[in-house]
Amino acid sequence: MRLFLREHLPLILFFTVQMLLVPLLYWLTGVGRPFAIVLYGILLGSVVLLAYLAYRYLSHRTMYQELSSEDLSEEFSNPPLGEAPLPEAMHERISHYERLYREQLYRHQSQTDQHLAFMNRWVHQMKTPLSVIQLTLDEVGEAPAEHIREELERIRKGLEMVLYTARLDRFEQDFAVESIGLRAVVSESVVENRRLFIRKGITPVFQIDDQISVYTDAKWFRFMLGQILTNAVNYSGSPGKKIHLTAEASGAFVKLHIRDEGIGIAPEDINRVFHPYFTGERGRQYHESTGMGLYLVREIAHKLDHSVQLESTLGEGTTVTLTLRRADNQGTP
Repeated sequence: MRLFLREHLPLILFFTVQMLLVPLLYWLTGVGRPFAIVLYGILLGSVVLLAYLAYRYLSHRTMYQELSSEDLSEEFSNPPLGEAPLPEAMHERISHYERLYREQLYRHQSQTDQHLAFMNRWVHQMKTPLSVIQLTLDEVGEAPAEHIREELERIRKGLEMVLYTARLDRFEQDFAVESIGLRAVVSESVVENRRLFIRKGITPVFQIDDQISVYTDAKWFRFMLGQILTNAVNYSGSPGKKIHLTAEASGAFVKLHIRDEGIGIAPEDINRVFHPYFTGERGRQYHESTGMGLYLVREIAHKLDHSVQLESTLGEGTTVTLTLRRADNQGTP
């Protein structure tokens, strides 16, 4: 009703001015008319206007109700707006654009699916020669072999990042939340990155209770941990440092702290490290950062209903905290 009144307010105002001009015209021309006749004419015109407004509202009621509704669904819908010419024309025009939109959306989804399929196939094909090279290294001298293994590890992590980045848009089709032991999955992530720890001379220190379980997707969570651990090791600065992995229960949640003793992050960069492709002054200095690791961590954490926070002191180290829902607590995930 409010939208209807707003649309017809100019008509009502013009009609009111017109009804006032008629007796004014009689008075200016000196033509005498009984007041009752003038009042009757105004009343008759008002009845005609009200009848028109009532007809207009009833014939366009569905359209006004649909346009005034505050219950906006995320799904696109185009219900019939009425049988009057204007609602029918509006419905046909929206239907036309809906068809165009769905055709473009279908083409875009098809292209995206083809791109994702290509990326998955390409990454898996690249893993085969990497495995062959890894086996061949057993026959090469230890010094050059270790250098090649280091480069292979970088390539493997790069391929893994490409694969998970490509899958991120189809995340809902590729995850399964379950109860997992927190210490076990953290240990697996450390083992997966053991060569990096050994090469950099960094020691992991665990303070995680074996009994703590959390709700998450093991595959995506290990990838998140891998990105955080890689950053922690690469920016530890020098051999002999430690990375502390600590878990603390907080009501229905568990906070996993990953703290390094490295170079830290500049205060002006802390709020930007989760942006895609941002490396910062430290990243450019150490030539280790792609600028995508923490961005992917934040995106995956959001999709898994986890939260991620980062604290850092320049020259002293950085702490990344992941907050997950406990599985060994009463309640549901």
